[in-house]
Amino acid sequence: MLLAFSCKKKKIEEPEAPPTLQHGMLVLNEGLFQQNNATLGWYNFSDNAYTGNFFEQKTNRSLGDTGNDMKRYGGKIYVIVNVSSTLEILDASTGNSISQISMVANGTPKQPRYITFNGAKAYITCYDGFVDVLDTASLSITNRIPVGANPEGLTISNGKLFVANSGGLNFPNVDSTVSVIDLGSLQEITRITVGKNPGSIQADQNGDVYVITRGNYSSIPSRMHRINASTNTLAQSFTFDASGITAFNSSFLISYHDFSSGDNRIALFDTNTETITNPQYIPTSGIQTLYGIQYSTITNKIYCLDAKNYTVTGQVHVFSSNGIFETSYNVGLNPTSILIYE
Repeated sequence: MLLAFSCKKKKIEEPEAPPTLQHGMLVLNEGLFQQNNATLGWYNFSDNAYTGNFFEQKTNRSLGDTGNDMKRYGGKIYVIVNVSSTLEILDASTGNSISQISMVANGTPKQPRYITFNGAKAYITCYDGFVDVLDTASLSITNRIPVGANPEGLTISNGKLFVANSGGLNFPNVDSTVSVIDLGSLQEITRITVGKNPGSIQADQNGDVYVITRGNYSSIPSRMHRINASTNTLAQSFTFDASGITAFNSSFLISYHDFSSGDNRIALFDTNTETITNPQYIPTSGIQTLYGIQYSTITNKIYCLDAKNYTVTGQVHVFSSNGIFETSYNVGLNPTSILIYE
């Protein structure tokens, strides 16, 4: 009996979720597709303790399937859960739940992807071919704007919303356009052809809009393009490999992950000269699968999200603003977004 008792596994207790959020980071972990194991965790910088079930402790329920995006706006946190088709809205100070919005239209899941904000409205791309408009005060969907197929990233410039239409669910017959929506009328005014399979999109300080077209992952390479937001026209296409764009002060960090070789690259791009000024700004030898980059103005540090082999605990690697490696944090499965707290 003593032997049996001594060999019995002990349940590993998670650290308690803090009552208020400070000196740490929230980590949205995507989980695995259709495994219902997305998580929202809290990493405490003071004692290096990670609360992987932070969301469960705060809400007494699971987050759902495929956590896709997380943003803070005002006093709220907005978490997009793609396959579950939900929008979780949390109190930004405590992480307590404010509302869960079911993203379903006429009984069909909308599959939300990404979110951005302007004034009292949030804009959410949905894979059913619409951008949903959310009133951030009433937390209700007030408009649905039809765009292209399977929209992904979105950004705002010159009083307009630019939406990357991927058409990813129709692969290999993907979309090639960016929808332009007037924020006054909430109507699509034009579409700009940029290249196959648009995904990430970002506006710079000069008002130009940059978009990544991911091609077909083989014969058509992944490239970045620049849109003139005043004339709504394609102004320039670049020849270097690019998978993602991250705003970094007045510049961009251009990331690239080669799925064939596993190589990762992070370059520094000058938006004034439209050139890469440092092709290897961040050393990537310690990163297995570059899954995203975020820059925090709070800490003035760069955070690289590492999915490893997609089935084990991921990591967040921290670099100084000069590209010097500082430390790594073990987090959850396929980390996709973080929020830093002082």
